[in-house]
Amino acid sequence: MTENGEAGPRIGTAAAEHLSPAFPERAAWGTVSKLRAWQAEAMDAYFASEPRDFLAAATPGAGKTTFALRLAAELLSRRTVDRVTVVAPTEHLKKQWAEAASRAGIRLDPEFSNRAGVVGRHFHGVVVTYAQVATRAALHESLTASSRTLVILDEVHHGGDALSWGDAIREAFSPAVRRLSLTGTPFRSDTAPIPFVTYLPDREGIRTSVTDFDYGYGRALADGVVRPVIFMVYAGHMRWRTSTGDEMEARLGEGNTKDITSQAWRTALDPAGEWIPSVLRAADRRLTEVRHGVPDAGGLVIATDHFAAKGYAAILERLTGEAPTVVLSDDAEASAKIDSFSEGTGRWLVAVRMVSEGVDVPRLSVGVYATSASTPLFFAQAIGRFVRARRRGETASVFLPNVPQLMNLAAELERVRDHALDRRQDPNAEGDLWNPEDAMMGEANRSDKASDSLMGEFSFEAIASDATFDRVVFDGDEFGSYAVPGTEEELDFIGIPGILEPDQVHELLTQRHQRQARRIDGKRKQAPPEEQPPQALYRTLKEQRSLLNSLVGLYAKNTNEPHGLVHAELRRVCGGPPVAQASVTQLQQRIDYLRRRLGSH
Repeated sequence: MTENGEAGPRIGTAAAEHLSPAFPERAAWGTVSKLRAWQAEAMDAYFASEPRDFLAAATPGAGKTTFALRLAAELLSRRTVDRVTVVAPTEHLKKQWAEAASRAGIRLDPEFSNRAGVVGRHFHGVVVTYAQVATRAALHESLTASSRTLVILDEVHHGGDALSWGDAIREAFSPAVRRLSLTGTPFRSDTAPIPFVTYLPDREGIRTSVTDFDYGYGRALADGVVRPVIFMVYAGHMRWRTSTGDEMEARLGEGNTKDITSQAWRTALDPAGEWIPSVLRAADRRLTEVRHGVPDAGGLVIATDHFAAKGYAAILERLTGEAPTVVLSDDAEASAKIDSFSEGTGRWLVAVRMVSEGVDVPRLSVGVYATSASTPLFFAQAIGRFVRARRRGETASVFLPNVPQLMNLAAELERVRDHALDRRQDPNAEGDLWNPEDAMMGEANRSDKASDSLMGEFSFEAIASDATFDRVVFDGDEFGSYAVPGTEEELDFIGIPGILEPDQVHELLTQRHQRQARRIDGKRKQAPPEEQPPQALYRTLKEQRSLLNSLVGLYAKNTNEPHGLVHAELRRVCGGPPVAQASVTQLQQRIDYLRRRLGSH
């Protein structure tokens, strides 16, 4: 174990070579421990040229904090710097950084306030937040200039949260003799430059960030530093009523419009429906299975807002008989609750925002992604809460709604972290600026703030929802098929052991997928023809709209009725909005109705 409780392969010789022969205040810097292979390589890369600015990207759970503090200790020992300033995203992380630094023998003050204006003589430096720096940039510039300072910018993408923040950070830390920038998640898709990050044009002329050292999820997984992530995907049938009184229905995962997908997603996450209780029940079963091998394994439900979080907590308490820990973004005791949960053995933690980034709860093994946030940044941060390995063989299981945005992110867990300052031109459209992330995320690629009201631009009333197990996504492959929760088909997958090597996970999922296919095929062969499920012939909106319009034209010709009246009659009989806004299910109902009518003529 390292000084901050991280596990994984280590090497000792490379790390030892980085320590100066005459290590001043050796007792002050704490016990010299072995570094992981990537950490030693990053140290080599840094000291090869000792640049003023260095950007290190490492997947969540890999040990960025340990690397940064070892580098800080070495720079202090060499008298290259005599003060350390750590800039963290949140107040909770200030304490976490200070505690990790203390174990490394570096005394950082997490209570430093702008009002104090002076660093205590008994500290080697301070831990502050980006917001704290932004409020008094001149003060922090003066403090930085007063000593030879190393500035560690944790999750440096926050330097681009707002133009004023970026300007403040640049002003405050321009006098620093050394700056170490860290990131564990993809940069935002905006074009605000991040301070102290180098940008160079790529082959297309797009100015892109340059990473000095990169340690990706794939390599970390192979090294046993992080857990493999198994995504349990759930679909289901949703019904809701819009503000205009139209009753809508759709299945999660169908090729619907963005608006319909968003509203179906919102219906699924409604605590009063049946989808979320079914998924929470399955996730709790998965947690029980994992606890057979990892007794203190915990689960995390990431909610969109306070209302949903409290609703999910009530459902979990009914399911388990144990009240979960609930952490809300405006809770004054949030940090204490997270620490208590991390050190305890309770089953479930329900949170809105507090555990999305950097918070270290290594025993989290099962997650439920019950939030509307869908940017690559937030998704990577959220999944990062589950990948921190303590020993080889631990797996992480995350339950997801079958939403295209999330499926894309799950399939591409390790996304390129380079930050583009310019927009690429969409080759399929003239005059429109295009960005790969925006093209993928569409309207959902908005703010990361999970506390915002879910899909707030849509006013509607959720009517009903149900859940079906859809599939498992692991290592880019898909396993399983539709299954009713609680059946053998679902239990085949949520019941896999919690201690497995990645290749064992893949092999076991393949075996169970094949077994499920044989079982379902046998049931179909035994069922009478009329009981076999109908096959969906038209799976895309474009094909369904085209077919519907053709049938409407044929029906209008036979009856001498205008097309508009036929469409109006279909809406009256089948319900739902105009064709342009209708879901796959609603279009299919109109197609089936018209076919019956045409058959009677």
